[in-house]
Amino acid sequence: LAQVFGPQQFFSSAARLPRGPPQPAAPLAAMSAATGTVMKVSGPLVVAENMSGTKMYEVVRVGKDRLVGEIIRLEGDTASIQVYEDTSGLTVGDPLAKTGLPLSLELGPGILDGIYDGIQRPLERIQQLSQSVFVPRGVDVPNLDREKQWEYTPKNVKVGDLVSGGDIVGVVRENGLFRNHYVMVHPGISGRVTKVLPAGNYTIETAVVEVEEAGKVSRVELFQRWPVREARPVVEKLQGNTALLTCERVIDALFPVTQGGTAAVPGAFGCGKTVISQ
Repeated sequence: LAQVFGPQQFFSSAARLPRGPPQPAAPLAAMSAATGTVMKVSGPLVVAENMSGTKMYEVVRVGKDRLVGEIIRLEGDTASIQVYEDTSGLTVGDPLAKTGLPLSLELGPGILDGIYDGIQRPLERIQQLSQSVFVPRGVDVPNLDREKQWEYTPKNVKVGDLVSGGDIVGVVRENGLFRNHYVMVHPGISGRVTKVLPAGNYTIETAVVEVEEAGKVSRVELFQRWPVREARPVVEKLQGNTALLTCERVIDALFPVTQGGTAAVPGAFGCGKTVISQ
């Protein structure tokens, strides 16, 4: 180095180096473990390497635009990822960020008022932010509005009560049609109530109730995050006993559907499956 840069420049640069103990390599290792590398792109399918430690159906952010993707196959150190956005411009060697979280929805006040795409991106708020009719690539907007305040009223809960998953702790007025949006304890939370907020206007991230069990305090907020591939627990599945009247004779007479039930409409392209479902 002294021969290339000259002795004075080399030693003056060396004098500015920190003289403390060498920094641990743990942050670098953690950063490497949290990122992968794109090795193949084929339409919406991306194959990435350095993906050890990830799980099936984990959400990842692909490329410099941080496109939303989901792991659909794991094989050795590689993972196949389904990207839910346009992969144009994505190339081999692009970085990939691991989140460690499954694809989840946010369930809470505002969900009945909003317009969303298939992975619960809020299209109306995205349009207001981007001032475009198209969804920008890699856009990262919270599913539910974090700033809007909702009128909350506590219900049948006080400090010292024992609660468990599914217990109703309050009610939120969502709009004129859905006047009672019940706030429930998360299915994974149980214990004794240590804090209850009074009636008022709160954002969805406000802990309206706090529950303690074995020294651990859990927050009950106005919303819950829930993995899309995990069924919500129920006490009892109600039997359908009412017909869904569509006022279409071919459906109501020949193919009746139960209210709350499931139906399928088979057919080829362009034959009107979507039209009849609307």
